[in-house]
Amino acid sequence: MGFPDELLKPIWHAFTALDTDNRGKVSKSQLKVQDDFDVVEFNKMCWTLCYKKNICTRNLLISDETAFKVWCIFNFLSEDQYPLVIVAEEIEYFLCKLSEAMGCGWSEENFQGYNLQQNTKKNCLTAWELIELVGMGYFRQSMNRQILSMGINEVYQELILDVLKQGYMMKKGHKRKNWTERWFVLRPKSLSYYIGEDLVENKGDITLDQNCCVESLPDRDGKKCLFIIKCTDKSFEISASDKKKKHEWIQAIQTCIQMLRLGLSSPHRESRRRRRELRQRQQSGEVDLVERMKQLQTANESKQRQLEIMREKMEEAAAKAALEGQRREKTQLDLQDRYRLDLEREKMARQQMEEEVAQKSNELEQYLQRVRELEEMYHQLEEALDDERQAKQDEETMRKLQARLLEEEASKRAELEQIHFQQQRALSETETRNQELVAERLDKERDLQAAMLQLERLERERQGAMVQYEEVSRKLERAAKKTKTWKDKVAKHEGLVGLIQPGHKTPQKITNWGPASFTDAELEIRKKAWQERKNQGAQAQ
Repeated sequence: MGFPDELLKPIWHAFTALDTDNRGKVSKSQLKVQDDFDVVEFNKMCWTLCYKKNICTRNLLISDETAFKVWCIFNFLSEDQYPLVIVAEEIEYFLCKLSEAMGCGWSEENFQGYNLQQNTKKNCLTAWELIELVGMGYFRQSMNRQILSMGINEVYQELILDVLKQGYMMKKGHKRKNWTERWFVLRPKSLSYYIGEDLVENKGDITLDQNCCVESLPDRDGKKCLFIIKCTDKSFEISASDKKKKHEWIQAIQTCIQMLRLGLSSPHRESRRRRRELRQRQQSGEVDLVERMKQLQTANESKQRQLEIMREKMEEAAAKAALEGQRREKTQLDLQDRYRLDLEREKMARQQMEEEVAQKSNELEQYLQRVRELEEMYHQLEEALDDERQAKQDEETMRKLQARLLEEEASKRAELEQIHFQQQRALSETETRNQELVAERLDKERDLQAAMLQLERLERERQGAMVQYEEVSRKLERAAKKTKTWKDKVAKHEGLVGLIQPGHKTPQKITNWGPASFTDAELEIRKKAWQERKNQGAQAQ
């Protein structure tokens, strides 16, 4: 049922309250509503129109505001049929949620002791009977008013306001990067944060969509239990109070994102829809079972009528056989009397008469045999009736067994749906982790290949450097040998050369081998050549 259809239930309450004459008509001025309105205020307006006429809240343990919240929960859980009622399964679901919110365990014995008042046979309650059930504390003894009101308020926020989770956490700012404590409220499509629990000042909203994701972060900057919510335009870093709260928040936010990806509404509306579908399937199964039982009953009645007809026919046959036996017995007696009277006169016909009597006796024996067979058939008929009664008892036992099996099947189906949902969630988490591991492995393989290529290049460069080093070593060795040879030659001939060469006016140049035997220009040329060889040797090394 969509959002506009949900408004029909409070309108129905207001219409019923205003229809004082039970004519099914209300003036337009009494039901006039503007197009721009708040749903909560609209519900309060309909509540104001109808509650005083139907119930006295002064006798209850709860206030008018709390009774209004119970009335809204009734409209949410009631069936989509008018007049509005809430079935026993939904009552038990609501009372179980209320007991959990109050911090006390739920027991079916507490609910079984309460009489369902006016609609006991239908196993359902109206809105005002539900308010009385909760407000008078019939479902639980020694009820505390404040705890009861707080529990109803928590269930109201969860079912009506779609508050999936709320609590204090630390949030990192986007501009100053400071950490501030905020009161977070999670709904199916958003995560809002306020200054305090009173929800007076809203500091921002995190809009959730199918592209969002939530991830856990390692502890850093002195903050623990960190996680991040990544949206399309920005990301939000949040710190929970402990690891348990962190896991619960991450799980709740992931559930909202998963439902948005699947195109589903809030979890409580989906749960209500599944419960209604299950009840419809059970009702259809019960209708089919009743129809089959009717068919079996019709067949049994038909067989019983046939057996009754057979019994009547057998009784008629037995009556006819008895009359025939009496008639034959009377005839035999008459014949015997006549035989005795006519014995002397009909001696010649005695043999013939004896043969006729023997024949009649034989027929009588056959007839008596037939009567015994009919009696045996009558006993078989009685046994068949006993078997029929036993079959009816077995049929009743089988019907009870089928009903118990249907209940077990429903519970097992609910457990299988829960296990299937947990498996889907675990598969999605495993898939995400596998993708991250594959990406990390590919990055490491690329880094390894690059390192191997660089190592091969360095090996080639080292081998080339070794070759150049060996070549330079050989050149240096040759140069050393050549230098030594020239030193010997110069030392041997330096006196002779000095005598042959003409003198110079400039001061004589002194080298490592003694007085120079060459000019300044030759010395510069030799110096440049030596410097070039030295530079080439350094580059080779």
